[in-house]
Amino acid sequence: MFSRLHHLPRDARDTLFLLAVIAWIIAPQTAHLPLWCSAMAAGVLGWRAVLAVQGSALPTRRWLVALLVLAMAGTYWSHRTLLGRDAGVTFVVVLLTLKTLEMRARRDAFVIFFLGFFTLLSNFFFSQSLAVAASMLVGLLGLLTALVNSHMPVGRPPLRQAAKTAGMMALLGAPIMAVLFMLFPRIAPLWGVPSDAMSGRSGLSATMQVGTIASLALDSSIAMRIRFEGAPPRQSDLYFRGPVLSTFDGREWRPLRSAFPPRFQLPANLQVQGDPIRYQVTLEASSRPWILALDATPAKPEISGYTPSMQPDLQWMADRPIADLVRYRVESYPAFSHGPLRMVPGLEDYLDLPAGSNPRTRQLAADMRADPRLTRADGATLVAAVLERLRTGGYTYTLEPGVFGIHTADEFWFDRKEGFCEHIASSFVLLMRALGVPARIVTGYQGGEVNSVDGYWTVRQSDAHAWSEVWLAGQGWVRVDPTSAVAPGRTGSFQRLAAPTNVFAQALGTVSPSFALNLRAMWDAVNNRWNQWVLNYSQAKQFDMLRNLGFASPSWEDLTYVLIAIVVSVSLLGAAWTLWERSRQDPWLRLLHRAARKLQDAGLSIPANAAPRQLAALVQTASHADAPQRTAITQWLLRLEAWRYAPANTGGQGAAHAARSLGTLQREFSQLPWPAKQPQYNARPDSP
Repeated sequence: MFSRLHHLPRDARDTLFLLAVIAWIIAPQTAHLPLWCSAMAAGVLGWRAVLAVQGSALPTRRWLVALLVLAMAGTYWSHRTLLGRDAGVTFVVVLLTLKTLEMRARRDAFVIFFLGFFTLLSNFFFSQSLAVAASMLVGLLGLLTALVNSHMPVGRPPLRQAAKTAGMMALLGAPIMAVLFMLFPRIAPLWGVPSDAMSGRSGLSATMQVGTIASLALDSSIAMRIRFEGAPPRQSDLYFRGPVLSTFDGREWRPLRSAFPPRFQLPANLQVQGDPIRYQVTLEASSRPWILALDATPAKPEISGYTPSMQPDLQWMADRPIADLVRYRVESYPAFSHGPLRMVPGLEDYLDLPAGSNPRTRQLAADMRADPRLTRADGATLVAAVLERLRTGGYTYTLEPGVFGIHTADEFWFDRKEGFCEHIASSFVLLMRALGVPARIVTGYQGGEVNSVDGYWTVRQSDAHAWSEVWLAGQGWVRVDPTSAVAPGRTGSFQRLAAPTNVFAQALGTVSPSFALNLRAMWDAVNNRWNQWVLNYSQAKQFDMLRNLGFASPSWEDLTYVLIAIVVSVSLLGAAWTLWERSRQDPWLRLLHRAARKLQDAGLSIPANAAPRQLAALVQTASHADAPQRTAITQWLLRLEAWRYAPANTGGQGAAHAARSLGTLQREFSQLPWPAKQPQYNARPDSP
């Protein structure tokens, strides 16, 4: 096969290489493109490869127009628009592949190069991970290689030569990119993040639907990384607070929609005790305004570019969605209390139950109230009774609970007796409300794992969790995690539920479980460094760098001045290097070339690389120069030749004498009676 490719014409080989580069650039986007778009791109690239190998004619314009109309229709059908990020990327990918079907001239190839560079950049619309960056670096070198190859002379130049030139171009451009990265003003990224598509996957959402997911796929992608200052708390105490859900319509939990005017909304009344836990959070982009922190955090997190505010339910929110990787410092207090200490009007919202929903759960609450031991029980006693039922009633924690019906709590308490944290928390809160105890659901992340390589705690989407808070007189809101009563390992340090892995991961884990864990830890540590030093290089870090350079109060103007100073300094260094390189050239050759140019301007036909004796012979044939002119120029040229090959030009005093002699020849050059410049002449160019 390779021998056959080697014997293909150059155009065919270059086309196949360019098609391979385009396929490499498009491949990472297939997860975000509609299925028809990926299939169409693969089909068009395959079609163009066959045409290149067979040397067949390209399709007519009618074919291209038909495919373009089909692509536009497919884009609109998939995205309901031709504008926006997703629709735009889909359409650009189609245009890039279709353009290969009309690549007849070099200008068509240039259009493909430009579309390829833009498509390469669009990969970062969806992910800025280290793996994507490394893949796109390979794509960049491939496009540069194809671009250099298109400018190489006719024949069959080796692709290795073009790749070497492209690599050198990338290395020469790397310092410029590094300076721009360090000093160019930090602005919001041009790329975005994928839209929220958490249905059927673990992770946080603004709402919580109960019973509609038959099986839960654990998402091992990283939600955030934590670095504690000092000893970290116990894993069972790591509750990172997210959205608080208080309104239930029978199937879905949503944030509170109070029946009272705003003046009746419950204040936070946060009171903290003890010593704080100080830590730093590196939060992945989520396109949500949630700022995750441990319970409870009274002080505003230090987050550059955002304005955090604490809600009455203790959730921290940013003033806009978190669209890029951010890092912030937090102080949290494990010992705290919040909420009203006595019954107030706003608490009725947390007793609301949809009319007609979960009748058996309501009856269960009535039966428990009828029990003489619980008739006059307070809220804490009722909570303990429900948790005891969860511990001893045969309830289990599972990732495959099946699809529930309308009355989800009834099915959990009496029929299925299994579910994951959302089922358990929802059923617990509904039962507590039926018992007359105000309750709500809190979502967020619980737990995490420490990376043995860099010491960071890694919290993944699979650590997303739902627990509950109940209101108790004299105590306020109190956290109760009913899942820990069913499966203590979910909130402790025991083995958690895990989704099935692929064949390679299973084989690797079977052969060497410790090696698989260490490999994952190393990869997470490398990714964390990428996040800390590249993706999270913020305006604050730029100003810190300026402070280290001596600026007392850095500003945008200072940043601009430093950038301009570096540009000017590099330009001056480049000019100095150019002068130095020029001084290193042979002064004798420069003088000879100047003489040849003078004679060429006078109308003589000067051969390339003519020696001084040849120039002297041509001067004698110059009809428009008189005899004294010809004699003076001829003698000067012969002395120039004699200087070059005289034995006195080497070493010691001879070298100094040679330098003085060459200086004399240079001065005489400007005094020679050169023939006048002719308006037209038949001089032969130095190169074709």
